[in-house]
Parts: sequence; structure tokens; C-alpha cells
Amino acid sequence: MIFGLFRPKPLADQIARLHEAVVAQSRLPAFFLPPYGVADTFEGRFEILTLNAGLILRRLSLLPDPAPGLSQDLSNAIFSRFDDALREVGISDAGVPKKMKKLAGAFMGRGNAYSEALAQGEAALAAALARNVLGGEGDGKALAVYYLRAKAALDQTPLDIFLRGEAPFPEP
Repeated sequence: MIFGLFRPKPLADQIARLHEAVVAQSRLPAFFLPPYGVADTFEGRFEILTLNAGLILRRLSLLPDPAPGLSQDLSNAIFSRFDDALREVGISDAGVPKKMKKLAGAFMGRGNAYSEALAQGEAALAAALARNVLGGEGDGKALAVYYLRAKAALDQTPLDIFLRGEAPFPEP
């Protein structure tokens, strides 16, 4: 039984590639320049990563097995990397759990806010993105257009693409 703990997860390579695809998309310089204008700070990078990861997780939630497991493993990978990043910027071992709790709440809250706003239309989505990603300063219209394009691209993506560790995001 104990040896099962050390067995690699069957989709570990795909999860790593999928996580890297989300991170690579979120680090594109275009997000930190006009017309998007996301702040190139820890918070700004968290926000754009949350937006892109949320889009993938949303799509995976709509697909059949093994997508739910893939989604959970991707979430775990994302939060493991958040933990690593906090430690790298000097947050103490005692402070990391508090920060992780805040990040988890923000991550989940953003996903809910964007889903609710999406149901109300593009203007509501732009307002939610401006409030969260841009800190209430700026216009979220360009981010809303990107969000809708990315959602449309991902909504057309079959499960086997994600199972290969690919995330077909559009260019920002």
C-alpha cells in the first residue's frame, strides 16, 4: 500500500505541459502593454494567470472523464507553484499558509465573478475584469474581448488535445 504513494500519476507529464501552457500564455508581454495594461507585478501576473487557468478549468469541467481528474491535478499544480513562488519572494514558512488561503479565495472568487459576469454580457464581463485584473483602474474591454476569444477557442477544443498537455489559447 505504501508503495502506491510513490507511483507517478498517470497524467503527470500532460499536467506539467498543460500547466506550462497556461503559464506561458499568462507571461506573454502583450498582456502587460496597451490595450490590456495589466500591471507587471506579482498581483498582475497572478490575475492574468487566474484568468487563463480559469478558462481551462471551466472547459475541463464541461468534458467527460478523465477531465475532472485532469482539472483537479491542474489546480493542484497551479497552487503548488503559487506556494513555491511565495517562498521564492521571501514569505516565511509561517506566512505561506495565510497567503495561500488568500490566493485560493481570490482564485475561486475570480472564477465565480467571471462566470456570473459572462452570463450578464460583455459589458458586465469587462467591468469584472477591470475591477479584478486592473485593480479598478482602466478599461476592461480589451480583456473581455480576449476572454471571449479564448473561451470560444477552448470551447471548440476536444478532450484529447488537453490530454496531450496542449492548451490552444489565441494570441492576446
